[in-house]
Parts: sequence; structure tokens; C-alpha cells
Amino acid sequence: MSEEVVLPIPNLAIPQHLFILSSPSLSSLHEQSKHALLEAIKADQMAPYYASLSPSIVPQDAAVLEKMQEENTKTLAELDERLEKRETAVDAQKVALEKTPGLGSRIDIALTIARIGFFWLDRPLEWWKKAGDWDRRNRLKVYKGLHLLSIRQFKRGGELLLDALSTFTATELLSYNDFVALTKKIISSPEVIQLLPEQPTLGDIVKNLYECHYDKFFVALATLEQTHLLPSRFLSPHTRFYVREMRILAYNQLLQSYKSLTLESMGQAFGVRPEFIDNELSHFISTGRLNATIDKVHGVVETTRMGFNDTIAPTLSLKSAAVDVVLKQGDLVLGDAGRLSRVLW
Repeated sequence: MSEEVVLPIPNLAIPQHLFILSSPSLSSLHEQSKHALLEAIKADQMAPYYASLSPSIVPQDAAVLEKMQEENTKTLAELDERLEKRETAVDAQKVALEKTPGLGSRIDIALTIARIGFFWLDRPLEWWKKAGDWDRRNRLKVYKGLHLLSIRQFKRGGELLLDALSTFTATELLSYNDFVALTKKIISSPEVIQLLPEQPTLGDIVKNLYECHYDKFFVALATLEQTHLLPSRFLSPHTRFYVREMRILAYNQLLQSYKSLTLESMGQAFGVRPEFIDNELSHFISTGRLNATIDKVHGVVETTRMGFNDTIAPTLSLKSAAVDVVLKQGDLVLGDAGRLSRVLW
């Protein structure tokens, strides 16, 4: 593992706090985020960024702004990147990119430009596909994985994040705990299992879905929506999509185990009313997301996908018939060969 420490510049926690402050539904987090945002801005002396914020979201202190502007004037060259004037920062990085000969250093600069893009949620991001050393290639997977998640390509993004899981080094982009929160299929990963006590909601989702405790899974999914998805500026636009897909996954998992189920028993399994299950399943069945039918008269859900026995039995019958044909044709061939040999000899 590389001993080089990549500084978190720009600080992506700042736009995350601003996102929370801009969301009325997250009012319970506003006070904490406002304090953290102001402290981060003061720490990096981000006067232009502070001046650009709406007073309705973050009240401005003229004395604080003036002090930061004075500091900026003294150290402008050093703080070009931190000031977060987007065009200035990107242009400076591009100039450095053109004048830097080493491939590894060029990749570092490209990753910095990518972080600036994440800061402002610029899309699309351009990715450097040339290979550098192992550490930089690994960090690039995390950058690209996060970008893919932000544009709802969850499968490919998740694969890249999982590839980088055991050797995660991109702490300048997001913390390891946040990185874990973006991954899936983590039931057997020792690196993640070690951190699940710090992320109990994620642990509950994985455990309860894996162990078929669907009522607890629904509770954990609702908690995840409020604590991880809605407050995330990357994942918030995809919250409804993600929650819907997870529900479909759970419904499919349960229905695949039975040929038919009553709406009442499904409601009990998921800890909701039968009417809720009826409405949900009706919608997902009509859109082709669930292979089932609902008998409204008897309140029964019947799966329409062939089960294990329905699939295997015809296959075995076809194979047996094929074997019989081969044996019969073989007997005919041997008989013809025997008669031919007697004629010739």
C-alpha cells in the first residue's frame, strides 16, 4: 500500500452539508450541518465560496468574510485550489497537467480535477484510462464507482467499489465508513463485517434479507432511507428507485419459495397490512417486475414462474427420451452392420 497521503482538496464534506441545509425535509440535521459547514469554510479560508452562499441558508458574518478575504489576498497562489472558484481551480490544474511529465503525477492531477467535478456535481466526468501504479489504479476505481452510482448505474458502480474494497485508499474522496455504505453483496466480506457495528442499519438490512426476516428488513430499509439515502447529495435523487428495487428483491425472494401465498400471510411476513401488499404487488405485476398473479376473490398470490420441479422434470424427461432414441438407433446400426458383414464375407 502506498504511504502517500492524498489531501481532501476540495473538501467534499462541504457540499454535502450544504445539500442537507438546502433540504427542508432534513431539518433535524440543519443545526449540526450549519456548524460543520462554517467550521470547514473557516478552516480552508474559502471566502469566495462563503460569499456565494445564500443568506437564507447560511447567514453571513461580514467580519468573518473580511478576515478570510484578507488571508486570501496574502496567500492567493497557495490557495487557488481551495478557494473553489471553479474555473480558476480547473484551469490551474490543466496547466499543471500539461507541464507535468510523470504519468503518476498526471494521474494525481486528473483525480484532483475529478474531485472538483464531484464538488460541483459536474457531469459527465472524463476518466483517465491510462494505467499508473497500483494505488492510483485502485483509487480510480473508487472515483469511477462513485460517479456511476450518481448516474444510477448501480450494478457497474457497485462492482468497481467492491473491487477496491479490500485495498481502499481513496480517503480524500470519502471516508471508509461512507465507502462501506455504498457497497452491496457484503455478507462475506471481512473488511466490511468489521465495520458493521458502526453502521448498524446496513448490517440489519443485509442480515434480515439474508435470513428472510422481511418485517425487520422493511424497518431497516425505512431507516436507511432516512439516515443514508435522503441526506446524501449523490444518492438522494435515486432514493425512491433504490427503495423500490429493494422491495421488489424481497418480494421476489419470498415468492420464489412458494407456489402460492395469501395476501394476509405476506402482510404478516412484511409487517404491513394486506391492503398495502395488494397495492404494491398489483403495481409490480402490471409493470412486469414480479412473475405472479393475484386472485382477488380468495386473496391469494400465485407465482407464474416455473419452480424447481416444474423445470427439472421436463428436462429429465427430454433427456430420457433422447437416450432411448440413441439406443434404438444404435441397435439398428449394429444390426445393419452385422448383415452387411455377412454379405461381404
